[in-house]
Amino acid sequence: MNAGWIVASLLCAAILFAIVLRKPLLAMFDLELANRKRRRLSQQETRAIIQRLRSETQAMKDDRSRVEALLALSELEVSDVMVHRTNMRSINADNAPDMIVREVLQSPHTRLPLWKGSLDNIVGILHAKDLLRALNEADHDFSCIDILKIAAKPWFVPDTTSLDDQLNAFLRRKAHIAIVVDEYGEVEGLVTLEDIIEEIVGDIADEHDVEMQGVKQEADGSVVVEGTVPIRDLNRALGWALPDEEATTIAGLVIHEAQSIPEEKQAFTFHGKRFVVMKRDKNRIARLRIRPASVEGPPQPAAKP
Repeated sequence: MNAGWIVASLLCAAILFAIVLRKPLLAMFDLELANRKRRRLSQQETRAIIQRLRSETQAMKDDRSRVEALLALSELEVSDVMVHRTNMRSINADNAPDMIVREVLQSPHTRLPLWKGSLDNIVGILHAKDLLRALNEADHDFSCIDILKIAAKPWFVPDTTSLDDQLNAFLRRKAHIAIVVDEYGEVEGLVTLEDIIEEIVGDIADEHDVEMQGVKQEADGSVVVEGTVPIRDLNRALGWALPDEEATTIAGLVIHEAQSIPEEKQAFTFHGKRFVVMKRDKNRIARLRIRPASVEGPPQPAAKP
């Protein structure tokens, strides 16, 4: 009898203990489940979280680069980003209309400068859409087309104009292209609205873009470059950081560093690159081969490759 009472008392005590401590016990149990669930989700989502963080970090870097590029527009001039006259696609206005139509159709550009007599005499800017519209109105009779009447008036800007001012001028005039001239009025090249925007956001590719002219990647890792290729374009295309303060073209950089006009097959090492002169045309470096230098250091004297 005593034993039965003892057992019954213990059971009652256990029940009362459970009732009194049920909330703390349940809370602890729920917390443990939550911790287990949290750990399980963390293991499953770790890779996705890391990837998202990487993407956000890269986006922040891209945004910072764009802001820095935007602020730097006032420090750059149109001559820093223009297409040099030697690489500028243009059309002789004295050519037959059918030949002009063929040149326009073969060009990847929508707007092309027209010249008469020489490239220093730009007489108009021909828009492909205006040409096609005129062809349609003339029932595709080339002889009825007056190219100069179709062309827009050219807009000339000094080569010392800042990119900031030029961008504002483009937006104010609702224009897309301007001819760049030096202090003597001679044509140096052309600059477009896209050139300036690309300085801020990077290259803008479209379906009609062609590979960078004058640059060819070789199987051995070297790059063959025409001397007239702008340093900024080369840096942007290949991710390089060659200086462009003292020269605009890659040939100009080599001449500046060498302090002379090198002979063919001469080689120089500077700015982490090995430059070999492949072709010289009179007093002009026509073609170079560039590869990573095996040893970083100051510019080296001319030597055989």
